[in-house]
Amino acid sequence: MEMKKRLTLELRNKKPGEVKELVLDNCRSDDGKIVGLSSDFENLEFLSMININLLSVSNLPKLNKLRKLELSDNRISGGLEVLAERTPNLTHLNLSGNKIKDINTLEPLKKLPNLHSLDLFNCEVTMLINYRESVFTLLPQLTYLDGFDADDQEAPDSDPEADGDGLEDEYENGEGEDFLLLVFLQGLEGEEEDDDDDEDDLDEEVIDDEEDEDDDLEGEEEEDGVDDEEDEEEDGEDDEEDEADDDLPRGEKRKRNLEDEGEEDAEEEEDDEDD
Repeated sequence: MEMKKRLTLELRNKKPGEVKELVLDNCRSDDGKIVGLSSDFENLEFLSMININLLSVSNLPKLNKLRKLELSDNRISGGLEVLAERTPNLTHLNLSGNKIKDINTLEPLKKLPNLHSLDLFNCEVTMLINYRESVFTLLPQLTYLDGFDADDQEAPDSDPEADGDGLEDEYENGEGEDFLLLVFLQGLEGEEEDDDDDEDDLDEEVIDDEEDEDDDLEGEEEEDGVDDEEDEEEDGEDDEEDEADDDLPRGEKRKRNLEDEGEEDAEEEEDDEDD
């Protein structure tokens, strides 16, 4: 995307004077120069133009309030006096991955009294003997070079001055506390929802177990019912036979008993013969 189009997109219907942060990374500059950016961005505090094939910052407009400038992964080799003239309040400058080879190229940065962080990673100048000592000597206002101070103490992850000093004002006005309270309450709501879900899962498991037990009980009752019915039928058949015998005359009943006994004896004799 061309730099002008990217600028229009980043504005998002705002006026240039309303913009405090502007990111134009990975767009295409025209002939290695800055285009579309003007002094109308008078309140700009943070500007990032990483990897846009810049050869020069000569077209950088006057930006008195700019404090942090990201220019890494370009092809800048000099002309840094423009920064001293047009960004007088700069505190952070990132020139990593550019074509800076000599310590003297950095000399114009002496005119930036508030500059306390400079990054030159992956620049040829970092290969020079006594590179760090030389830069700290040339730019005594520096606190951090490539993320470390003169005593090799690492810089903090974030710098309040670079990231915006409005945080202290927010806490003084109670806005910061309100935000933290909101985050805390949202966390509690999330935990309550998780607990409710767990309780629902437990209730479902209990209900399933109860249903299984009921099914087992019903199955047992049905089996018992079938057995009872079979026993009742057998008892009924025996009773019917007894009643039928009782209805016979005494002589017939005796005769029938003798016949039954004879049949039993015959069956026993047949069994003996078979043996």
